[in-house]
Amino acid sequence: MNATQVKQADERLVQTSALRKLLGRPELGSVVGAIAVFVFFAFFADSFLRASSLSTVLYAASTIGIMAVPVALLMIGGEFDLSAGVMVTSSALVSSMFSYQMTANVWVGVGVSLLVTLAIGAFNGFMLTRTKLPSFIITLGTFLMLTGLNLGFTKLIDGTVSTKSIADMEGFPSAQDVFASTITIGGVGLKVTILWWLALVAVGSWILLRTRAGNWIFAVGGNKDAARAVGVPVTRTRIGLYMGVGFGAWISGQHLLFSYDVVQSGEGVGNELIYIIAAVIGGCLITGGYGSAVGSAVGAFIFGMTSKGIVFAEWNPDWFKFFLGAMLLLATLLNAWVRKRAEATK
Repeated sequence: MNATQVKQADERLVQTSALRKLLGRPELGSVVGAIAVFVFFAFFADSFLRASSLSTVLYAASTIGIMAVPVALLMIGGEFDLSAGVMVTSSALVSSMFSYQMTANVWVGVGVSLLVTLAIGAFNGFMLTRTKLPSFIITLGTFLMLTGLNLGFTKLIDGTVSTKSIADMEGFPSAQDVFASTITIGGVGLKVTILWWLALVAVGSWILLRTRAGNWIFAVGGNKDAARAVGVPVTRTRIGLYMGVGFGAWISGQHLLFSYDVVQSGEGVGNELIYIIAAVIGGCLITGGYGSAVGSAVGAFIFGMTSKGIVFAEWNPDWFKFFLGAMLLLATLLNAWVRKRAEATK
């Protein structure tokens, strides 16, 4: 074999390796889907490509994406959290009511809220590891308890189903800057939640791809018994993942509170399914052991494009859930096809 033939063979090996690596990415199917959705609404909604419209899309995506990242990591670890939606409301309620009742600086309430949501996440993880019950049952119980506590405590303390306004309390402006401000870039207003979202995606990707904890998450999601046999701290990993969901709920809850300064106790019910949908559309497997933080971000972006694209196209928003369900099925089928193609190139 001469030098030219050797060079051609090497190039073929490089191309094959690159193709295999690309097909092996969990988010490939969702990226293809996101491009298709973007082109679709760019064609049917005249205002979709405006900078202000894209800012609105990113904001809608970020409100889901902040929670979709830790939910995706939890799903990669092989578990679910059906309490994630109402936990966001619990976070906001604790922060608001503690600050108001104690007449404290709102940052005190924010700190207490962080401790409470992390404790709820730790409770879910602890109950899961101790009882050996499915995460579906454990977190469904937590969902029901939090739903009742949110309503019961709010009516007990404030006398209504919503909290009192804390807009005039000390620390509110600075907390609002951190959790609910708008940053102007190039004449376009961007919500600070977009920065929180991107930061969580970066941290989540770093954990999964660059740390030992990331290896533990994939191992636990793939086969927890085999992972335990090789020394993976399964219990600590699962509790940590649930606490990660609690941290995401804290951020989302503070944004909810400091955007409107009051909170309705019944909010958040049903959002846990949207977080799971975003993760699944982004390439996470229901069975665990496969997925990425970037994929969850793409799934949330698809959600944002769909929810706002329908409005920009002036269609009946009642059809939104239909489109969301159709995208879930199509994305799942596409992700399955991509995985088969990746396995075929090995």
